[in-house]
Amino acid sequence: MIDKKRSLSGLVEKSTGSWIYVRSTEGKKYRCKVKGRFRIQGIRTTNPVAAGDKVEFRLSDDEGEGVIHRILPRENYIIRKATKLSKEAHIIAANLDHAYLIVTLASPRTSTGFIDRFLVTATGYFIPASLIFNKLDIYDELELQHMEELFRIYKQAGYSCYAVSALRGDNIGQTRELVNGKVNLFAGHSGSGKSALIKAIDPNLNPRIGEISEAHQKGMHTTTFAEMYPLEGGGYIIDTPGIKEFGLVHFNATEIHRCFPEMDRLLPHCQYSNCTHVHEPGCAVKKGVESGEVSELRYNSYLSILNDDSQR
Repeated sequence: MIDKKRSLSGLVEKSTGSWIYVRSTEGKKYRCKVKGRFRIQGIRTTNPVAAGDKVEFRLSDDEGEGVIHRILPRENYIIRKATKLSKEAHIIAANLDHAYLIVTLASPRTSTGFIDRFLVTATGYFIPASLIFNKLDIYDELELQHMEELFRIYKQAGYSCYAVSALRGDNIGQTRELVNGKVNLFAGHSGSGKSALIKAIDPNLNPRIGEISEAHQKGMHTTTFAEMYPLEGGGYIIDTPGIKEFGLVHFNATEIHRCFPEMDRLLPHCQYSNCTHVHEPGCAVKKGVESGEVSELRYNSYLSILNDDSQR
Protein backbone atom coordinates (compact mmCIF):
# COMPACT_ATOMS: atom_id res chain seq x y z
CA MET A 1 0.00 0.00 0.00
CA ILE A 2 1.27 3.49 -0.89
CA ASP A 3 1.85 5.81 2.05
CA LYS A 4 -0.11 8.95 1.13
CA LYS A 5 1.81 10.98 3.71
CA ARG A 6 5.14 10.16 2.10
CA SER A 7 6.57 12.94 -0.04
CA LEU A 8 7.31 11.93 -3.64
CA SER A 9 9.63 13.69 -6.08
CA GLY A 10 8.94 14.26 -9.74
CA LEU A 11 9.29 16.35 -12.89
CA VAL A 12 6.53 18.61 -14.19
CA GLU A 13 5.83 17.63 -17.79
CA LYS A 14 2.83 19.90 -18.35
CA SER A 15 0.91 22.59 -16.48
CA THR A 16 -2.53 23.51 -17.81
CA GLY A 17 -3.34 25.98 -15.07
CA SER A 18 -6.03 23.71 -13.64
CA TRP A 19 -3.86 20.61 -13.41
CA ILE A 20 -0.13 19.93 -13.26
CA TYR A 21 1.07 16.65 -14.72
CA VAL A 22 4.07 15.20 -12.90
CA ARG A 23 6.20 12.17 -13.72
CA SER A 24 7.59 10.72 -10.50
CA THR A 25 11.16 9.54 -10.15
CA GLU A 26 9.73 6.00 -10.32
CA GLY A 27 8.30 6.80 -13.77
CA LYS A 28 4.60 6.98 -12.87
CA LYS A 29 2.46 9.93 -13.96
CA TYR A 30 0.29 11.89 -11.53
CA ARG A 31 -2.24 14.68 -11.93
CA CYS A 32 -1.58 17.29 -9.27
CA LYS A 33 -2.84 20.51 -7.76
CA VAL A 34 -0.71 23.15 -6.03
CA LYS A 35 -0.86 23.74 -2.30
CA GLY A 36 -0.80 27.43 -1.47
CA ARG A 37 0.96 30.06 -3.60
CA PHE A 38 4.53 29.99 -4.86
CA ARG A 39 6.50 33.07 -5.82
CA ILE A 40 9.88 33.68 -7.43
CA GLN A 41 11.86 36.68 -6.24
CA GLY A 42 8.61 38.57 -5.65
CA ILE A 43 7.62 38.41 -9.33
CA ARG A 44 3.88 38.00 -9.88
CA THR A 45 3.36 35.14 -12.30
CA THR A 46 0.32 33.67 -14.02
CA ASN A 47 1.68 30.17 -13.37
CA PRO A 48 3.50 29.22 -10.17
CA VAL A 49 4.68 25.89 -11.59
CA ALA A 50 6.06 25.33 -15.10
CA ALA A 51 7.18 22.50 -17.35
CA GLY A 52 10.64 21.41 -16.27
CA ASP A 53 10.13 22.17 -12.60
CA LYS A 54 11.30 19.57 -10.10
CA VAL A 55 8.73 19.24 -7.35
CA GLU A 56 7.78 17.32 -4.24
CA PHE A 57 4.17 16.18 -3.80
CA ARG A 58 1.96 13.96 -1.68
CA LEU A 59 -0.79 11.71 -2.92
CA SER A 60 -4.37 12.75 -2.35
CA ASP A 61 -7.32 10.47 -1.64
CA ASP A 62 -8.08 10.17 -5.35
CA GLU A 63 -5.97 7.52 -7.08
CA GLY A 64 -3.35 8.97 -9.43
CA GLU A 65 -3.71 12.48 -8.04
CA GLY A 66 -1.46 14.50 -5.76
CA VAL A 67 -0.78 17.88 -4.16
CA ILE A 68 2.48 19.74 -4.86
CA HIS A 69 3.84 21.27 -1.67
CA ARG A 70 7.36 22.25 -2.76
CA ILE A 71 9.17 23.43 -5.88
CA LEU A 72 12.85 22.53 -5.72
CA PRO A 73 15.31 25.38 -6.44
CA ARG A 74 15.46 26.17 -10.16
CA GLU A 75 18.76 26.13 -12.01
CA ASN A 76 17.24 28.66 -14.40
CA TYR A 77 13.96 29.55 -16.06
CA ILE A 78 12.78 31.52 -19.05
CA ILE A 79 10.06 34.08 -18.54
CA ARG A 80 8.15 36.68 -20.52
CA LYS A 81 5.57 39.36 -19.91
CA ALA A 82 2.08 37.88 -19.73
CA THR A 83 0.02 38.62 -22.83
CA LYS A 84 -2.84 40.57 -21.28
CA LEU A 85 -1.67 41.27 -17.75
CA SER A 86 1.24 43.65 -18.24
CA LYS A 87 2.18 43.65 -14.56
CA GLU A 88 2.38 39.87 -14.43
CA ALA A 89 4.83 37.44 -15.96
CA HIS A 90 4.53 33.99 -17.43
CA ILE A 91 7.18 31.34 -16.80
CA ILE A 92 7.58 29.38 -20.03
CA ALA A 93 9.79 26.57 -18.68
CA ALA A 94 12.44 25.82 -16.06
CA ASN A 95 15.72 23.93 -15.61
CA LEU A 96 16.80 24.13 -19.25
CA ASP A 97 20.07 23.02 -20.79
CA HIS A 98 19.41 24.91 -24.03
CA ALA A 99 16.77 27.14 -25.62
CA TYR A 100 16.13 27.07 -29.37
CA LEU A 101 14.14 29.72 -31.19
CA ILE A 102 12.53 28.30 -34.32
CA VAL A 103 12.82 31.06 -36.93
CA THR A 104 10.95 31.30 -40.23
CA LEU A 105 11.53 33.87 -42.97
CA ALA A 106 8.04 33.37 -44.41
CA SER A 107 4.74 31.70 -43.49
CA PRO A 108 5.02 33.29 -40.91
CA ARG A 109 7.92 35.75 -40.82
CA THR A 110 9.97 36.04 -37.62
CA SER A 111 11.17 39.60 -37.09
CA THR A 112 14.70 40.31 -35.88
CA GLY A 113 13.21 42.33 -33.03
CA PHE A 114 11.43 39.21 -31.79
CA ILE A 115 14.62 37.15 -32.19
CA ASP A 116 16.65 39.66 -30.18
CA ARG A 117 14.15 39.88 -27.34
CA PHE A 118 14.15 36.10 -27.03
CA LEU A 119 17.95 35.97 -27.02
CA VAL A 120 18.21 38.79 -24.48
CA THR A 121 15.86 36.94 -22.14
CA ALA A 122 17.65 33.60 -22.52
CA THR A 123 21.05 35.24 -22.00
CA GLY A 124 19.80 37.28 -19.04
CA TYR A 125 18.46 34.16 -17.34
CA PHE A 126 21.66 32.17 -17.98
CA ILE A 127 20.27 29.81 -20.62
CA PRO A 128 22.42 28.96 -23.66
CA ALA A 129 20.41 29.80 -26.78
CA SER A 130 20.59 29.11 -30.52
CA LEU A 131 18.52 29.77 -33.63
CA ILE A 132 17.03 27.07 -35.85
CA PHE A 133 15.86 28.39 -39.23
CA ASN A 134 13.06 26.08 -40.37
CA LYS A 135 11.21 25.65 -43.70
CA LEU A 136 14.22 25.55 -46.02
CA ASP A 137 11.95 23.81 -48.51
CA ILE A 138 9.83 26.91 -49.22
CA TYR A 139 12.44 29.69 -49.55
CA ASP A 140 13.36 31.31 -52.84
CA GLU A 141 16.85 32.56 -53.73
CA LEU A 142 16.37 35.99 -52.12
CA GLU A 143 15.09 34.47 -48.89
CA LEU A 144 18.02 32.06 -48.77
CA GLN A 145 20.41 35.00 -49.21
CA HIS A 146 18.63 36.82 -46.39
CA MET A 147 19.01 33.74 -44.19
CA GLU A 148 22.75 33.63 -44.88
CA GLU A 149 23.02 37.29 -43.86
CA LEU A 150 21.17 36.57 -40.60
CA PHE A 151 23.50 33.62 -40.01
CA ARG A 152 26.44 35.97 -40.36
CA ILE A 153 24.96 38.56 -37.97
CA TYR A 154 24.00 36.13 -35.21
CA LYS A 155 27.13 34.01 -35.44
CA GLN A 156 29.18 37.22 -35.17
CA ALA A 157 27.17 38.04 -32.04
CA GLY A 158 28.06 34.65 -30.57
CA TYR A 159 25.01 32.49 -31.26
CA SER A 160 24.92 29.18 -33.12
CA CYS A 161 22.58 29.01 -36.12
CA TYR A 162 21.17 25.97 -37.91
CA ALA A 163 19.00 25.52 -41.00
CA VAL A 164 16.48 22.68 -41.34
CA SER A 165 13.37 21.54 -43.11
CA ALA A 166 11.06 19.56 -40.85
CA LEU A 167 8.96 18.69 -43.91
CA ARG A 168 11.76 17.60 -46.26
CA GLY A 169 14.14 16.30 -43.60
CA ASP A 170 17.11 18.60 -44.24
CA ASN A 171 19.65 18.45 -41.36
CA ILE A 172 17.29 16.63 -39.00
CA GLY A 173 20.06 14.20 -38.02
CA GLN A 174 22.28 17.09 -36.94
CA THR A 175 19.43 18.60 -34.90
CA ARG A 176 18.75 15.24 -33.24
CA GLU A 177 22.38 15.11 -32.10
CA LEU A 178 22.10 18.63 -30.67
CA VAL A 179 19.13 17.85 -28.43
CA ASN A 180 19.78 14.26 -27.32
CA GLY A 181 20.52 13.90 -23.63
CA LYS A 182 19.54 17.49 -22.78
CA VAL A 183 16.48 19.42 -21.63
CA ASN A 184 15.67 21.65 -24.62
CA LEU A 185 13.11 24.40 -25.12
CA PHE A 186 11.61 24.96 -28.58
CA ALA A 187 9.95 28.38 -28.92
CA GLY A 188 8.70 30.49 -31.81
CA HIS A 189 5.64 31.90 -33.52
CA SER A 190 2.60 29.75 -34.21
CA GLY A 191 3.19 28.10 -37.58
CA SER A 192 7.00 28.13 -37.33
CA GLY A 193 6.99 24.33 -37.31
CA LYS A 194 8.02 23.55 -33.73
CA SER A 195 5.77 20.52 -33.39
CA ALA A 196 6.59 19.22 -36.87
CA LEU A 197 10.29 19.54 -36.11
CA ILE A 198 9.88 17.62 -32.85
CA LYS A 199 8.14 14.79 -34.70
CA ALA A 200 10.86 14.78 -37.36
CA ILE A 201 13.52 14.51 -34.63
CA ASP A 202 11.69 11.66 -32.88
CA PRO A 203 8.93 10.01 -34.96
CA ASN A 204 7.65 8.23 -31.83
CA LEU A 205 6.37 11.54 -30.48
CA ASN A 206 2.99 12.97 -31.39
CA PRO A 207 2.82 16.71 -30.72
CA ARG A 208 -0.12 18.44 -32.38
CA ILE A 209 0.87 19.91 -35.73
CA GLY A 210 -1.00 22.98 -36.95
CA GLU A 211 -1.67 24.71 -40.24
CA ILE A 212 -1.03 28.14 -41.70
CA SER A 213 -3.94 30.52 -42.15
CA GLU A 214 -4.22 31.18 -45.90
CA ALA A 215 -5.76 34.60 -45.26
CA HIS A 216 -3.00 35.96 -43.04
CA GLN A 217 -0.07 33.56 -43.60
CA LYS A 218 0.16 33.16 -39.85
CA GLY A 219 0.19 30.05 -37.75
CA MET A 220 -2.93 28.88 -35.94
CA HIS A 221 -2.39 27.85 -32.32
CA THR A 222 -2.19 24.11 -31.70
CA THR A 223 -0.08 23.83 -28.55
CA THR A 224 -2.03 25.38 -25.66
CA PHE A 225 0.41 24.65 -22.84
CA ALA A 226 4.14 24.01 -22.72
CA GLU A 227 4.70 20.26 -22.64
CA MET A 228 7.79 18.09 -22.17
CA TYR A 229 8.37 15.21 -24.56
CA PRO A 230 10.92 12.52 -23.63
CA LEU A 231 13.36 11.75 -26.46
CA GLU A 232 14.25 8.24 -27.52
CA GLY A 233 17.94 9.15 -27.30
CA GLY A 234 17.54 10.62 -23.80
CA GLY A 235 16.61 14.10 -22.66
CA TYR A 236 13.50 16.15 -23.40
CA ILE A 237 12.10 18.73 -25.78
CA ILE A 238 9.65 21.25 -24.32
CA ASP A 239 7.15 22.30 -26.98
CA THR A 240 5.69 25.73 -26.23
CA PRO A 241 2.56 27.58 -27.38
CA GLY A 242 3.17 29.94 -30.28
CA ILE A 243 4.37 33.33 -29.06
CA LYS A 244 3.22 36.53 -30.81
CA GLU A 245 5.28 38.97 -28.76
CA PHE A 246 8.14 38.56 -26.30
CA GLY A 247 7.91 41.19 -23.57
CA LEU A 248 10.95 41.42 -21.30
CA VAL A 249 10.54 40.95 -17.55
CA HIS A 250 12.74 42.04 -14.64
CA PHE A 251 15.36 43.85 -16.72
CA ASN A 252 16.57 47.38 -16.16
CA ALA A 253 18.32 49.63 -18.64
CA THR A 254 21.77 49.11 -17.13
CA GLU A 255 21.56 45.32 -17.60
CA ILE A 256 20.30 45.03 -21.16
CA HIS A 257 23.61 45.64 -22.95
CA ARG A 258 25.09 42.75 -20.92
CA CYS A 259 22.69 40.47 -22.78
CA PHE A 260 24.13 41.45 -26.17
CA PRO A 261 27.37 39.38 -26.10
CA GLU A 262 29.06 41.32 -28.89
CA MET A 263 28.42 44.58 -27.03
CA ASP A 264 29.36 43.20 -23.63
CA ARG A 265 32.75 42.14 -25.03
CA LEU A 266 33.48 45.75 -26.02
CA LEU A 267 32.44 47.40 -22.75
CA PRO A 268 35.98 47.29 -21.24
CA HIS A 269 37.16 49.42 -24.19
CA CYS A 270 34.56 52.17 -23.61
CA GLN A 271 35.75 55.42 -22.07
CA TYR A 272 33.25 55.06 -19.21
CA SER A 273 32.71 51.83 -17.24
CA ASN A 274 28.97 52.57 -17.00
CA CYS A 275 28.61 53.43 -20.69
CA THR A 276 25.07 52.98 -22.02
CA HIS A 277 26.34 52.96 -25.63
CA VAL A 278 23.87 55.66 -26.59
CA HIS A 279 25.30 59.18 -26.13
CA GLU A 280 28.67 58.85 -24.37
CA PRO A 281 31.93 59.89 -26.04
CA GLY A 282 34.58 57.22 -26.49
CA CYS A 283 32.03 54.43 -26.80
CA ALA A 284 33.61 51.26 -28.22
CA VAL A 285 30.22 49.83 -29.15
CA LYS A 286 29.28 52.80 -31.35
CA LYS A 287 32.72 52.54 -32.97
CA GLY A 288 32.02 48.84 -33.45
CA VAL A 289 28.80 49.65 -35.28
CA GLU A 290 30.72 52.02 -37.58
CA SER A 291 33.39 49.39 -38.30
CA GLY A 292 30.93 46.52 -38.73
CA GLU A 293 32.13 44.65 -35.64
CA VAL A 294 28.65 45.16 -34.19
CA SER A 295 25.65 44.69 -36.48
CA GLU A 296 23.63 47.87 -36.99
CA LEU A 297 20.51 45.70 -36.96
CA ARG A 298 21.39 44.31 -33.52
CA TYR A 299 22.34 47.78 -32.21
CA ASN A 300 18.97 49.17 -33.35
CA SER A 301 17.24 46.29 -31.51
CA TYR A 302 19.18 47.26 -28.40
CA LEU A 303 18.01 50.89 -28.70
CA SER A 304 14.42 49.74 -29.24
CA ILE A 305 14.52 47.57 -26.11
CA LEU A 306 16.06 50.44 -24.12
CA ASN A 307 13.29 52.76 -25.31
CA ASP A 308 10.59 50.29 -24.31
CA ASP A 309 12.21 49.87 -20.90
CA SER A 310 12.32 53.60 -20.30
CA GLN A 311 8.55 53.85 -20.88
CA ARG A 312 7.61 51.22 -18.28
